[in-house]
Amino acid sequence: MSFELLLLRHAKSDWDQSCDDFDRPLNARGRHDAPRIGRWLREHDMLPDRVLSSPAHRAAQTAQAVCAQLGYPAERIVWDKRLYLAALETLLDILAEQTDHPQRLLLIGHNPGLEDLLEYLVQTPPRQHNGKLLTTATLAHVQMDTSHPTRHSAHLCQLVRPRDMSKE
Repeated sequence: MSFELLLLRHAKSDWDQSCDDFDRPLNARGRHDAPRIGRWLREHDMLPDRVLSSPAHRAAQTAQAVCAQLGYPAERIVWDKRLYLAALETLLDILAEQTDHPQRLLLIGHNPGLEDLLEYLVQTPPRQHNGKLLTTATLAHVQMDTSHPTRHSAHLCQLVRPRDMSKE
């Protein structure tokens, strides 16, 4: 059974805030980019069946902004503490736990774990000229043949970066 995985790195956070990393909020650019990704998903008819998000403040703000644009009820967002700075193995475990097989899953989290997951799933994902793969608020749309992924078993449909979108 194939399904789509949407990997979204949280939007740009505010490093000027003196707070714990977990409590770090989005900055102005992040508050602008997160809803843009939500609108892009809506315009491309890519409503997720399930949204899983890290509960870290910047990821939660990203999830709420994206879901508001999609008309996805905020109370249906699944907050999973394991997604906060999750390693590849944890992310694979979380994917394997989706035993009811959503057709389209949106996973909102952090680097380096999300980049590691994308590199595990897709053989050669395209990096930017600076070597980065999932910059803030970047969305990876991945097609998978199974909810129990193996190395290089998925196809990257597209990588959507806010900086590449038309200006609003």
